[in-house]
Amino acid sequence: MTRSRLPDEWTPHGGRAGVDFHLRSARRRYALPVAALAALGLIAACSGPPRNGGAASDAPVKLSAGTPAAAGPLDSFTWAVYAEPPTLDYIAAFDYPQNTILSNVCESLMRWTPQLTTAPGLAEKAVNPDPKTWVYDLRSGVRFHDGGEMSADDVVFSLGRQMNPDNGAAWNSEFANVETVTKTGPLQVTVKLKQPDAMFPQYMATAAGVVASRAGVEKAGKDYGTSGSLDCTGPFKLGTWTKGQSIELQRFDGYWGTRAKSAKAVFSFLTDSSARTNALLSGEADGGYLIPTESYDRLGKSGAGTLYFGEGLSTVNVNMTNMKGVLGDVRVRRALSLALDRRGFVKAGLGGAGTATSSLTTKAVWAQAPQKIRDSAFTGLPSPEQNVEAAKRLIEEAGATGKTVTMATSSIGQDVSLLATAVQDAGSRIGLKVELKTIAPNAFTSLFTDPAAREGIDMFPETYYDSITDPMDLLSNFQTGAYQNYAGYSDPAYDALTDKAKSTYDLSERMTAAVELQKKASDQLLWIPVAEWPTAVFLNKRITGAPTTISYLYYPWAADVGAAAR
Repeated sequence: MTRSRLPDEWTPHGGRAGVDFHLRSARRRYALPVAALAALGLIAACSGPPRNGGAASDAPVKLSAGTPAAAGPLDSFTWAVYAEPPTLDYIAAFDYPQNTILSNVCESLMRWTPQLTTAPGLAEKAVNPDPKTWVYDLRSGVRFHDGGEMSADDVVFSLGRQMNPDNGAAWNSEFANVETVTKTGPLQVTVKLKQPDAMFPQYMATAAGVVASRAGVEKAGKDYGTSGSLDCTGPFKLGTWTKGQSIELQRFDGYWGTRAKSAKAVFSFLTDSSARTNALLSGEADGGYLIPTESYDRLGKSGAGTLYFGEGLSTVNVNMTNMKGVLGDVRVRRALSLALDRRGFVKAGLGGAGTATSSLTTKAVWAQAPQKIRDSAFTGLPSPEQNVEAAKRLIEEAGATGKTVTMATSSIGQDVSLLATAVQDAGSRIGLKVELKTIAPNAFTSLFTDPAAREGIDMFPETYYDSITDPMDLLSNFQTGAYQNYAGYSDPAYDALTDKAKSTYDLSERMTAAVELQKKASDQLLWIPVAEWPTAVFLNKRITGAPTTISYLYYPWAADVGAAAR
């Protein structure tokens, strides 16, 4: 099937909410002008989340800024991933497996760095001549994997695929405020917004901003993303995809940037957590992200390699999906939160790596904000400590004693199953019956995408990771009609403040609004926050160079992996 050729200007038509979600429970800088940098909070003085502790400074694990740089090249290395991607089409890159691989093959207009800041990507410069306009000047001489040279036409086409509601793109909602994407020069693209949008330029460093070859995508047709070439610009190109087993990436020697240190990277699908751990210990796999939490201690003490922890921008939460029944009374939600043993969950469910929290956002996403605003974001939030007696009183006041709520659970990982058990235990301590409904691991993702899958379920565990270093990535989920606002929460004041925060480029003003939104969402317990969770990466003694932060979802991390010093 061949797609019709798009004009030099792409305007979104129709309009339905795209899939805007981040799963595991299953998913800013040099060339910008000084004024735009300051507006977005991307100046050098705010060079990313804190390196020493940051979001988990009281956690029993030390966060590492990175791993030692590679000492030499490699012929190949093997990486363990917990699932096989259904597709590598960039418009469907919404989950860990897809992005872990795709980030090394396809590149975006901007680039998320290992320090979780934004730098130029395929666009060497981005300017903001007026509040509703972003102009991207592209690098010259950038080659696609099939040999063609990148042009503005490819950018218009690539962003157009994200914006087309018929494609059901995972990132469609990030383009809801885009009026047009226009070719304004051979290597220049201009984005016109319906209103000012401080979030849009940040998302251009994620899979939302990927540029692929127009010719390559049209040639592949319906097979794009599942076989053949992805025809992108990254340091690796798609090699052999052995269904059910592995994906091989091959070094792209025509890459415009620094050449990858390894000639080949092989991603092995190991869905069983024990098998994944054993592969890391035996050397069958050289490394991996998303290490099973129950294996932290074993891997850390194995001597087979090093287990690192880095900034994750991830929070473990209880997502509210139904506030029309028992959970419609905020006192019941507060009671469950008070009765929850967060520290016990961190120890058992997260292998002791993490921090109990009552904050919906991590500390690190506030890194851009002035210190006074950062402090105020966490001042006055409820204590994360367990208080069963206070919780019992709330249940009695709400008349909810003996009533029943249903929580989904799954064997997808102990972070999911043990959190569900912890919530059930909390309920039993305060007179609330929490029934668990077990969802098969391969169907758990449906809770995020299919309203029918959520029928009869009042809440479920969710680990949410921010795709940008900005608290609004999470806080905008509670706006009326937002994709992850599954419970249908609606507050005109919250909506207006969200619009204000998203539309202002002034950093202090935006973050001040975000502080107020955090307090509103926390007061209503729209999700119950449980813990911050760092990124974990294991590298055996043969390799090094992979970043420790969650940047690997959008940064070409595999190009940095090479031989460890002997």
